[in-house]
This record gives sequence, C-alpha cells and structure tokens, in this order.
Amino acid sequence: MTPFQPGFSGSTFDRADHLRGDLAALATLLLHPQARLLQLQGFDPALTAEGALVWNSLLDQERSEDYAVSLILLGLLDGIPHFVGLQQHSAEAPLYRTPRTMEVLSLLGPQDMATYGTARSLIDWHGRHRFCGKCGGATVAHRAGWGRRCSVCESEHFPRVDPVVIMLAEHGNRVLLGRQASWPKGRYSALAGFLEPGETVEEAVARELFEEAGVRASKVRYVTSQAWPFPAQLMLACIAEVQDDTLHIATDELEDAVWFSRDEVRAALAGDPNTRFLLPPAYAVAHSLLQHWAWPDEAQ
Repeated sequence: MTPFQPGFSGSTFDRADHLRGDLAALATLLLHPQARLLQLQGFDPALTAEGALVWNSLLDQERSEDYAVSLILLGLLDGIPHFVGLQQHSAEAPLYRTPRTMEVLSLLGPQDMATYGTARSLIDWHGRHRFCGKCGGATVAHRAGWGRRCSVCESEHFPRVDPVVIMLAEHGNRVLLGRQASWPKGRYSALAGFLEPGETVEEAVARELFEEAGVRASKVRYVTSQAWPFPAQLMLACIAEVQDDTLHIATDELEDAVWFSRDEVRAALAGDPNTRFLLPPAYAVAHSLLQHWAWPDEAQ
C-alpha cells in the first residue's frame, strides 16, 4: 500500500450502516441537538474562509412532510449525525466537474474531501436512479438515503461504483504518461479505462495499455485505490512493466503519450518550473501513483 494518500480517502466518519434501516433510530438522529447539515452551492460544497466545509444546524432547517426522506445520513462523527440534503438535487445528475469544483477541491483537507466525495457520489446516484431498472416504476429514497425502493414492484436498489483501472506503464527507468486534448496545456497523467465484464484488474490494465498506446504489459502490480466521485468510480491504481517502448497511440483516446524519466517525474513533483509536463492534480490518484513510482523506497 502506498504511503502517499490519494484524495477522497481517510474519512473518520462512522457510516452507521446498522442505523440506516432503523426508522426509530433515524427519527432520533434527526432530532439530535447537534445534528449537522452539509451546505452545497449547486453540487459543489460551500466553504468557510479557511477552506473547510460549511455545516449548519439541522434543527434550524425548515421541515416538510417528506423531510426525513429528503436527507442522506453521511454518518456519525463523535456521535453527532451529519446529513446532506437530497430533495432539491434528486431530479437531475450533476455535471462531472466545473472550474469551481477544481478550485474547491484544491482547498479541502483530507477529511472534508472524503466527506464531500461521499455526498456527491450519493446525490449523483439518486439523480440517475429515479426509475426502477426492473419494471420502470418510479423509485423513492429509503435506508437513510443509501438506497431506493421501486414504488411499483418494490425492488430495492443500492448505490454502486464503477471500477476503473488507472496505470503507469514502466519501461526501465521511464514511465508512460498520456494526455487528452481537453486537459490544460502541458498536463500529462496516467492512462485509464473502465473494467469490462469478465475481466480481471490485470487483464483490464493490459488491454487498456495496448488499446491506447500499443504497448504490451508483461507484469502488473496493484498499488492503491481511490473513490472518485465524478460521478461514482473506484480507481484501481497499478504499475505495469512493458518489454517494448514503441508506441502506437490511439488518437481517438489520446492526444499524445510520452515516456518520462524518473528524474523528470521527481523534478515535476518537486515543483521544478522547467519540467516538460504538468502533473495531474494533487488530489488525483494519478498524482499518488507518480509519487509511488518516483520514490519506490519510500513506498515499501
């Protein structure tokens, strides 16, 4: 496991699964004198002047008839329940990221980022699952926001994540990074792609590297993972050794792909303004993966 902690990890919340289906317990939590409600601006979090999440008193909020099902219980912190509102967002799914989202994420500390990531993923999931995948009937939130029930066939649906492999191809003392045309000028990052049905992580890494860059993976090692709430993915970070560094770039996937030396990656991570490329954001698991590769002795 890498000591370089990816963003959206490290939450100290008790997710309180044992309380989600207990209506009496939930009613008590809603009346807790210190219950907190996360404040959002659209789908992005509101921040204090110090760059922390904003929490308001839940008891001060106006309560409607369906108040209880318009909230998601994020969990307990020191016994205090923390919620985020669902009702005003449930009819639509959020945009992946806006410029403000990127700015906000660069300010949040680890605990706040993990909390926001959970809230955003759940709100997005509710927005995308308003109808039953079995019969097409309308669904309603239940289990304290950690599920939905069909109003017609009563099927239950629960939040899911999509697994994604994200990987560095390694050849000798160099690592392969790619870029997409939509990224900021000069930014390069690890290659990535969704797992397909019937694949292992290792097989997905090898397939994606060959499809996007034309290189064959001979050995794949898992490094770490990251919850990525845009919209709801689990990033599985790996390093793959390749025997041949010849590239055949899939231009429909990548604008460019380049081999960078360990010294170049170290310089970029150290903030050298003369490096050939811009790093992925510090909260991205690709950044942690590059740290892990650049200083392998520290990752032991």
